[in-house]
Amino acid sequence: MLTWQQLRDLQLTGLQHAADGWGTASRHADAARDRLSNDMLGALAKSQISNAADSAATRLRGLDRNYDYIHIECGLVRTSIDALCYELADPQRKLRDALDEAATLKFNVAGDGSVSYPPGGENLMSKQPLPGGTVAGGSPLLSRPPSLTQTPSGFIDTNPNRAKAQAIADQISDALRDAHRIDDLFSRTLSKLKAEPGLSVATATWEDMATDATAVREVADHYLKNDIPTDKTPAERKAWWSYLTEKEREEYLATYPDILGNLDGIPSVVRDEANRDNLQVLIGKLAAEENDSDAQAKLGGLRSLDDQLRATPTDGAPPMYLLGIGEEGNGRAIVAFGNPDTSKNVSAYVPGLSTALNAEFAGGTVDRARRTAIGAREIDSSSAAIVWLGYDAPQTDNADVMSRGDAEAGAPAYNQFMSGISVTNENADPHITAIGHSYGSLTVGLAAQHRGGIPGVDDIILVGSPGTGAHTADELGVGRDHVYVGAAKNDIVTQLPNRTEATGLLVGAAVGLEAGFMQGNLDGVISVAEGGLRAGHNMSDPNETYFGTDPANHAFGAHRFATADGPPVIGWGHLGDLGAHSGYFTPAQDKVSARNIALIVAGHPADITTQEPR
Repeated sequence: MLTWQQLRDLQLTGLQHAADGWGTASRHADAARDRLSNDMLGALAKSQISNAADSAATRLRGLDRNYDYIHIECGLVRTSIDALCYELADPQRKLRDALDEAATLKFNVAGDGSVSYPPGGENLMSKQPLPGGTVAGGSPLLSRPPSLTQTPSGFIDTNPNRAKAQAIADQISDALRDAHRIDDLFSRTLSKLKAEPGLSVATATWEDMATDATAVREVADHYLKNDIPTDKTPAERKAWWSYLTEKEREEYLATYPDILGNLDGIPSVVRDEANRDNLQVLIGKLAAEENDSDAQAKLGGLRSLDDQLRATPTDGAPPMYLLGIGEEGNGRAIVAFGNPDTSKNVSAYVPGLSTALNAEFAGGTVDRARRTAIGAREIDSSSAAIVWLGYDAPQTDNADVMSRGDAEAGAPAYNQFMSGISVTNENADPHITAIGHSYGSLTVGLAAQHRGGIPGVDDIILVGSPGTGAHTADELGVGRDHVYVGAAKNDIVTQLPNRTEATGLLVGAAVGLEAGFMQGNLDGVISVAEGGLRAGHNMSDPNETYFGTDPANHAFGAHRFATADGPPVIGWGHLGDLGAHSGYFTPAQDKVSARNIALIVAGHPADITTQEPR
């Protein structure tokens, strides 16, 4: 048990030095990890192609993960010890104040914390000084002996020293009780921060680390979390981060990577570091949820992103930055190719229908941002491209795609993110482009119609758009001359009817199905039903889509850039394939569109090839 003498003499600076030592170990591991990833693995990939080189690379990646684990765990130990010092400082101060008060009054404090006080006051009957006594903190029944004097109403203690002594004893008792509680809490937490012997950092190790991170947060919230400006503007968050000491920054990164990594206004390199650490925590957490299909789908996406982040680019793509990651909803992921803070040209693309954090997102949707970055950098090397999955896009297994709800929820989050991108960019006049694809163009369109528009954005690109919720391009806040639209001939998403006319489409489809069944064969059902869909669609106004004026229509007033036609939709069973809808960003699928998008992102819109509006 901690005694008051031990609490009084405890050198918190010694604990702080120990914490600093763990911080140094964490930094060294982080530096070693960077050397492995950026220097050794990169040099190996560029200079050698052989089985031996592949084997060496595999072992180096394993060592990279070991250093990653050491970096995170040592950071958690460091934060725990610093938080322990912070928490113990208050009871130690209370104890020392009580001892100083006792010394000033010449009271004696015994080893058990009881306080003896001298005679004082006056007996009303005998006129003699009242005797002294001893009191124990927190329990007046243990005080001895009482200094009493008789009054007409009974015996009371009128020695003024007794009340003072009791206050001192209570303060000593309270300080010790708080110190015992803190000591016990942190002892349990620190005992969890240990790993199994050996060098293998497997899935179970990350699962354990996720538990460790949770335990440390439970004891560090009062020390750190309350000061994180989660309710401030991106500009205020940037200022907060700039005023922190290096030690404070390291502690926030170690303990709250999930908060810091998703905090708009924090520099991109910091968010990337935080999110790479949080990525490992999430992998460990979701790996333990073996019977949850949603968790396992997200785990596939996380692992794919992890592999890409650790890989050495071989296709000319700039370095990756993980600007956001999370498991809420359908999952969150914000990935940049190129540093958005140092690049003059920055684009942020919002994906749409059926996008979720899974292996398909990590392998396909992320690649669209990669291709945009590569194309833009061929025109201007100071270019970065981002894919922003910061909202729940509608999924094909429900009716959300026919609703504005997901876009309305995502628009403010997108604006907040773009505000952060604007305030952290280091260029005097950066060129920023908002890109919306499919349902994501509705999200971008609604964000642009918020008061003030999308923060910092100069140009808007809409591709495969079912509408923006706007009647004309003038409503998007950048002027119609800065709104660019790509709509492939065979992209049926850009031809969705409006809400009223959708009834005609559904009626036409129903008639087609009935006629097909009457023919008595499945081919007839498919063929005639598809014809019914087309017939219903022909009832619609060519100026309108489901979400307002067709952005590719002349009535909208935007620039329509040229695209390939894309593969036609053939057969009912291929409606989910939508090749023309997904090829805008990828040169192998639509070289014309990909080039035009790159030109706009790189700040050269005058060089695009155009196409007549509908």
